[in-house]
Parts: sequence; structure tokens; C-alpha cells
Amino acid sequence: MLNLSILLEDSARTFGGRDAVVLGATRLTYAQVDAAAKQVAGLLVSRGIQPGDKVALSCPNLPFFPVVYYGILKAGAVVVPLNVLLKGREIAYHLADSDAKAYFCFQGTPELPMGAEGKAGFDQTDDCEHFFLITADPGAASPIEGAETMGQALRGQAPLAETVLRNESDAAVILYTSGTTGQAKGAELSHSNLVLNALTCNRLFQASPGTDTHLAVLPLFHSFGSTVNMNAGFATASTLVLLPRFEAAAAVKLLEQESVTFFAGVPTMYWGLLNALSDGVDVERIARNMRVAVSGGSSLPVEIIHQVKDRFGLQILEGYGLSETSPVATFSDPHSEPRPGSIGIPIWGVEVKLIDPEWNTVDAADEIGEVAIRGHNIMRGYYNRPEATAEVMRDGWFRSGDLGRRDKDGFYYIVDRAKDMIIRGGFNVYPREIEEVLMTHEAVSLAAVIGVPHPSHGEEIKAYVIRVAGATTTEDELVAWAKEQMASYKYPRIVQFVDSLPMTATGKLLKRELD
Repeated sequence: MLNLSILLEDSARTFGGRDAVVLGATRLTYAQVDAAAKQVAGLLVSRGIQPGDKVALSCPNLPFFPVVYYGILKAGAVVVPLNVLLKGREIAYHLADSDAKAYFCFQGTPELPMGAEGKAGFDQTDDCEHFFLITADPGAASPIEGAETMGQALRGQAPLAETVLRNESDAAVILYTSGTTGQAKGAELSHSNLVLNALTCNRLFQASPGTDTHLAVLPLFHSFGSTVNMNAGFATASTLVLLPRFEAAAAVKLLEQESVTFFAGVPTMYWGLLNALSDGVDVERIARNMRVAVSGGSSLPVEIIHQVKDRFGLQILEGYGLSETSPVATFSDPHSEPRPGSIGIPIWGVEVKLIDPEWNTVDAADEIGEVAIRGHNIMRGYYNRPEATAEVMRDGWFRSGDLGRRDKDGFYYIVDRAKDMIIRGGFNVYPREIEEVLMTHEAVSLAAVIGVPHPSHGEEIKAYVIRVAGATTTEDELVAWAKEQMASYKYPRIVQFVDSLPMTATGKLLKRELD
């Protein structure tokens, strides 16, 4: 029997007075976070949530996130973290697809009205029974009509006396990942998947209990941030300094002020940090405190690796993984000479190999094959999608869809990404989903979406569109419409109207001929 919340509970017992989360002037200790999570668990149980029920959570990097996340787990329920940029239509899909029984949603800001979008999505869902609006001021009245605030719901609520234990193989979290079919799929990750991935990260990073301070700029609703920063950090009673939205200058200031020892980010974040090192920044102080720098999400340019080494004296450790692998599968070996461009070697307890389309092993050094992974980190499967699960899993192996090679020393390199996938600012975007939404516009006859190079985001999303005969919709109008329909990291900033699209003889789009 096991529960992922043990990572918080053990640290609260041993390091109860140590800061767990920091946001501006707000500093919550491990004892305080654990106590608040117990109260959330008590609320859920009092509202009829049963072990195994799904509970969704939309919240940026605020102290509320770990409180609610571990509270859901303590009740024996399954956490369904949602991207905070999703619109009402997308939220409704995720709530229905995951069979969520309750939904916690942060109120947001005028620029990002998460609460309004969340309530709109909740109202479109028949079977999700409870909506809790997380407000910046827990004592404030609800700014949304008909929405119960979490503060109101928790008033006078007794904490759950005892955490509900689950089987190690039971689902703890469902992480949604886009697919080439255009519909997001929920990767079910077990308690043992996530506990072992967090502990293995700390083994890799040589973390000591009660010593590290993480700057948490990666979204905690994303697999990278939730495992490498939150779960691994809480397992060693690290302090998480939260930054709700990545801004390079603010991040540099926190690195300096909070004596940060651990930073994890995507390549564009490192690019931003380097460009934010103004004359007033005490780079020596940052370098003196910083112990570990981690990168993932996409390939790190060699020039950034060299610049970070020059400015901070740190060798960035590059890793690789997917939501389906909890997520960490490989990492740079901290005891070996760095190999720029390599995703490293398999982490402890995990195997990696290269395969051909028929699952046959590709053995030769530097020969290209699809990356397949097996170990304690592999998901249970896609929630309620046995066919989709069967397509990617066989005999314990998960096929990633990414093409790679292995050098003679056993180090792996990604040479191409999963079919058609775009990585914009660290977020995975699958063109099929965007194309399907665009096709719902009355002026769009056909659409093809690709990624084009962008200096800071890595890639930008571009749509080639064939208009319906007689339609007069402009490119700017279609961009504005798409912005209303999709999360901000998904919608195409560039639309180009064309008369035709390149296709094969069988009618398949030849996207490689688009640029």
C-alpha cells in the first residue's frame, strides 16, 4: 500500500518548520502545507469523493497548487492537473474524458480569467458534481455567480484524520498529452510510477534532505515541473520558490535573493536568463549558490550550454522523457564528460532501446530507430483508451514516437521528434488538433499546421488555409478567432491563405514541402 502524498508527509514530520513554498512575502512551512492538504482531503471526503475518483485542478505556480494536489491524493482520489491556459470548451472535454467528480480552479486575473473559463467548462459537463473556485483571498466572496469558493468550503472543515492508502499500481495522477489523432489522451500514472521517479531524480541529482532551494518556474501542472521540482523537491524537504509566470528578470532576481541551489527549465528559459543578466545582478552570488541546472523539453543549443558554463560555472544536465514515462527516462551522467546534444543514459531502474516499426531491436551504434522505454516509470496506459494503449505498449515497453540513435558508449541522441509535433516555448502542440479546430470555422475549407523557427519560442505555429469559395475572412480575423478557441500556446500566430496544398497521390498532406 502506498500514497504519493507520503513525499509531503515524511518531510512534514522531519522538517515541519522548514519553508516548503515561497511566493513573495508568503512562506508556508511543511507543517502548514500538510495541515492545509489534510483539510482539503477532509472536504473531498465530506462531499462524497471516493478512493479512485478523479479530481481536476487548474492552478498556476501558487501555494494553492501543492495544497490541493496532495489533498486530493490524501483522500485516495486521482489528481487531474489541467493546463491553466485551456478555454472552457477544452476544459469541458478534459473533465468529461477523465470522469472528474470535482474540479478546483483558480480565479485567475483579468488577463487570464481562468475561473470564468473553468466555470464555463464545468457547466458544460454533466457528471462533474463539485466546482471549487480558488480565490487569491480565501476569505473573499466568490467573484463568479453560483461558484463556491474553496475558502468558503473549507471554513470549519475538519482535516482528514488518516491518509487513504492505495495499491502501488493504482492511478495517482492523470496527465493529459496531445495525440496525433487530435484528441488529448490521459496518461494514467501510478503511485509507484511517481514516487520512484521522484526518488530516482534525487539519487541522480545527489540531493540531501533539507538543503536545496528550487526555483519553480516550470508549470507544476506539467509533468516536468511536478516531478523534478515538486515531488522530488518535497521528497527531500526542499524549499520551492514559486514563479507563477516565467519572466527572465524576475527569475534572475529570485535566483539571487533566495539563494537558489536548483534550477530546472526548458531551453528558452536559459536563453532568457542569460539575456537578463544586467550589470546590477550579482552573478557570483548566484553561481556560488547554484548546485544543479537541469534542462528538458527540447534540444538545448550548444551555445547556451557554453554560456551557462562560463557565467555560472555549471554544466547543464539534459534529460528526456514524456508524460507517459512519469516523465524522466534518461539524463546526462553527472559523473561523465558532458556530451552536448545527448539526452544521456537511462536513469536507475529504466531500460531504453531503439526499435524499428515492427518492434524489432535496432542494435548497431549510430543507427536510427524509435526510442522505446521500459521500467518503473511507464504509465498504466491511456485512461479508457485500450486501443491507443495497445498501439504504444508491448511486453512492458513503451514506444515514444521519437527517433534517436545511440553512440558506441551508450549515450542517446534524439534526431527527430514524434510525427508532426511542434514544441512552442516548451509546450507540445500537435497540429492535428489545431487543424480540426480551424476546420470548424465557416470560412475554412482545409488547413495544414506546421512549426516554423522562432528566436525565443523555438517554434511558432503557422497555418496554411484554403478558404471556402466566396469567403472573405482575413488572415488577421482567423488568428483572432483561433485565439478565442484555443489555449494561448496552441493557436496559430501566422495564417497564410493558399489556393492548394501539396499532397501525395493518396491525398496525404506533404507537410515537408511547406515552410
